[in-house]
Amino acid sequence: MRKKVSIVGAGNVGATCAHWIAAKELADIVLVDLVEGVPQGKALDLLEAMPIEKRDVKVVGSNDYSATANSDIVIITAGIPRKPGMSRDDLLQTNYKIMSDVVGKVVAASPNSILIIVSNPLDAMAQAAFKQAKFPRERVIGMAGVLDSARYRTFIAEELNVSVENVSAFVLGGHGDTMVPLPRYSTVSGVPITEFMSKETIDAIVQRTRDGGAEIVKHLKTGSAYYAPSAATVEMVEAILKDKKKILPCAAYLQGEYGIDGLCVGVLCKLGARGIEQVIELKLNEEETAGLKKSAAAVKELCAVIGI
Repeated sequence: MRKKVSIVGAGNVGATCAHWIAAKELADIVLVDLVEGVPQGKALDLLEAMPIEKRDVKVVGSNDYSATANSDIVIITAGIPRKPGMSRDDLLQTNYKIMSDVVGKVVAASPNSILIIVSNPLDAMAQAAFKQAKFPRERVIGMAGVLDSARYRTFIAEELNVSVENVSAFVLGGHGDTMVPLPRYSTVSGVPITEFMSKETIDAIVQRTRDGGAEIVKHLKTGSAYYAPSAATVEMVEAILKDKKKILPCAAYLQGEYGIDGLCVGVLCKLGARGIEQVIELKLNEEETAGLKKSAAAVKELCAVIGI
């Protein structure tokens, strides 16, 4: 029997997640959205592409959460998107209400599922989902680090004119202005990027990474990023469904790691069939530790606003 992945929110991110999952033949897919006809139409369109792509997956759309019953993974993208001039934090109250409603329905339909949270502000929404679901922390994961790390790797590869496959780099901390790229752990074919670039160039790349989402919003004017966010989400889905034991940066509920307790913050996690199978604690220097603590404090501030 094929695995089942449900996606809540059939907008650009949700629908593109469905596209990547179907293209990789990872699972049967359910697209759920409040808007009548949108998930049904997008699902049918994608389903009709399967004979061309030579992929055997079912894709269905629904306005009813009963269609998501017994999902292995549920991806939650629901929420209002960011508009120009709007920070992720501006989204907080509206998306918190949406998240609370969605998680209640998802958990009732799929009590054994793993939740991947994509809605912004990411870390606070992951925390909200964790509290609402009452799942073990292994089964509520925020998608942010994979996306931010991909942006970081893109800019490093562009600067050095090398293949993106040669670049290994990752980002810790919250999804936003306080994210913590780690140049010390960033390499090109195993060689630290500090051997190739000046501190000024690295600092500029780090800043562009932090502004990555806003840069795309500025270009689009009426929307936000969706190709890279959805691809990042599906890398996590694939690691879980194939039990890859893949180490990826994700928002996880920390229980003392890095001296942070009771907050969802971006750290390196080993993803496998059980969800988060290990939180990997790196030895950070003083500056990196300060950056991560600052990032955690920003997440804590948001969580306090919505009382979680």
